[in-house]
Amino acid sequence: MKPSVPLFRRGSSVTSQLGLSDRIFSSKDDRGLATGIDVGLEQVEASLLGEVTFADEVANVTSRYLLNAGGKRVRPMLALLTAHLGSGVLDDVVTAATAIEITHLASLYHDDVMDDAHQRRGVPSAQTVWGNSIAILTGDLLFARASQLMARLGERAIRLQADTFERLVLGQLHETVGPHDGEDPVEHYIQVLADKTGSLIAAAAQAGVIFSDAPDAFERPVVQFGEKIGVAFQLIDDVLDLSPQPEETGKFAGTDLRAGVATLPVLRLRERAPRDPGAAALLARLERDVMAPGAAAGVAADSAIAALREHDVTTQTLSEAHGWARDAVAALSPLPDGSVKKALTRFADTIVERSS
Repeated sequence: MKPSVPLFRRGSSVTSQLGLSDRIFSSKDDRGLATGIDVGLEQVEASLLGEVTFADEVANVTSRYLLNAGGKRVRPMLALLTAHLGSGVLDDVVTAATAIEITHLASLYHDDVMDDAHQRRGVPSAQTVWGNSIAILTGDLLFARASQLMARLGERAIRLQADTFERLVLGQLHETVGPHDGEDPVEHYIQVLADKTGSLIAAAAQAGVIFSDAPDAFERPVVQFGEKIGVAFQLIDDVLDLSPQPEETGKFAGTDLRAGVATLPVLRLRERAPRDPGAAALLARLERDVMAPGAAAGVAADSAIAALREHDVTTQTLSEAHGWARDAVAALSPLPDGSVKKALTRFADTIVERSS
């Protein structure tokens, strides 16, 4: 999937990154939760540095490349957060959170090859530095290391890792192949987002419940939350991709469209085109000046992207993202009221607030 817009910064506390210090994390219990997560993230970071280390010199350099470039650690944070529905940040929770982050890291190596991306986390992508073969093999190596970590935690963890890995691959496969004849392109696109982004976020939240010995009844709510908030996250990215301010989004306006990716605004435009001459005209401009292989950057492309940014389909996409975020929060209703539920709700708010 396309690179994500920065949401969290390493080196800042979870409370400050989520804006919770004053707004929500005000009670003693809430502050204790925030401190526990920050301490847990330090443990995960140390674990990552230890686990993404290989005796082979080449493997050691390539596998640590994107880790050293930084990252938001959203997935470990969610695992540590949901662990407080049980016995807190136990050693097994840290191990699972580390494995899930390594899985995410591995997927970035593969994604950048599939997307022919030239940058990741502010540095040249791995395949730009070493070529496609090394990048793919590095991703494979990291997937193997993540599986080794999960194997330490028993059969339940192995099944969670295998099921999530299968969905990641299927999501990439379906994105590459595209919708079948007669398949709804929007439904296909949403399923790709759920598989490629939602599945790993859901696995992180589920791991926190499982490995903290929290009640089984809490698993389904946090899984549903993770699936839905993952879709919301990517739909917000579709809107932000059209932003004319690269210093805020981390990429130039229309990066995904210029790579030929039909994001949700384009898919909604295609739905309207048969009955809306204005939508048809804009779609033709986008497909000719922006999305066509070899389309040149310039005034025509910039103008078409700006027109899409102002079109109602982009507003519709933003509304759909908010809907997925609301559904994610609604899925949390079976959880007990308290710090964890408040923090998850604020996390959902933070996802959609990126577009404002």
